Amino acid sequence: MLRIAIQSKGRLYDETMALLEESGIRLSKARRTLLLSAVDFPVEALFLRDDDIPQSVANGVADAGIVGENEYVEKGQEAELVKRLGFSKCRLSLAIPKDAAYEGLQWFEGKTIATSYPVILNRFLKEKGIKAALHEISGSVEIAPGIGLADAIFDIVSSGSTLISNRLKEVEVVMKSEALLIAGKSLSAEKRNVLNEMLFRFAAVQEAAGRKYVLLNAPRAQLAEITKLLPGMKSPTVTPLADEGWVSVQSVITEKHFWEIIGQLKSLGAEGILVIPIEKMIL
Repeated sequence: MLRIAIQSKGRLYDETMALLEESGIRLSKARRTLLLSAVDFPVEALFLRDDDIPQSVANGVADAGIVGENEYVEKGQEAELVKRLGFSKCRLSLAIPKDAAYEGLQWFEGKTIATSYPVILNRFLKEKGIKAALHEISGSVEIAPGIGLADAIFDIVSSGSTLISNRLKEVEVVMKSEALLIAGKSLSAEKRNVLNEMLFRFAAVQEAAGRKYVLLNAPRAQLAEITKLLPGMKSPTVTPLADEGWVSVQSVITEKHFWEIIGQLKSLGAEGILVIPIEKMIL
């Protein structure tokens, strides 16, 4: 049984649980407790505060964990980075009062900065040759300038709405963060196999995201031009139709270029275009 540490609440929790569900790793429907086993997969979930996950994996309380890169870097624990998961993206930024004039990093010289990430911030300031005082706060960092605790803040930024509501402005991005899958460095062969199977399922779900399966009928005379638009995973699947002048074409296209490609296909004479969502994709 592989024990995986998961953030107990928040956006990272929601997105992690969605990924597990899509990967066929369904936790029991009982009321959520500290520890829950999956219904049909050898995994159990340990629900922790996000800042406790790196240490719990490093010291063996959990075999693996899904954690924000910000916490992984801040804690500096001896845990293996297995995979970047590409969700729960945010950034760690310096922000100052909205009305303050800002011309560069020298603004922070001699200032007091409130943060929950002193290790990351200290490293950044040292690299830039800036001397500032740090005021470490656990939670609600954004209120510090408004109540006189600090001149500026260093905190997580997603949409920036929290900064705006506290009359702050983002002036420097120090690092970008996303969800990471981490693991202990001495997993047994059995647990490593379970981890690899979980990674395989994650990849199948994530490869399918943002892609569509397209089936269409096309004039054979336009096939060369159409296949240039539909490369697929290797090349489109082409099947002759009863009408010798027509073929059926099947391929995968990205959501990003969906409407542009569909328009071009129609201009080349494609008909009966059928678009199907992809749930999983195995490469």
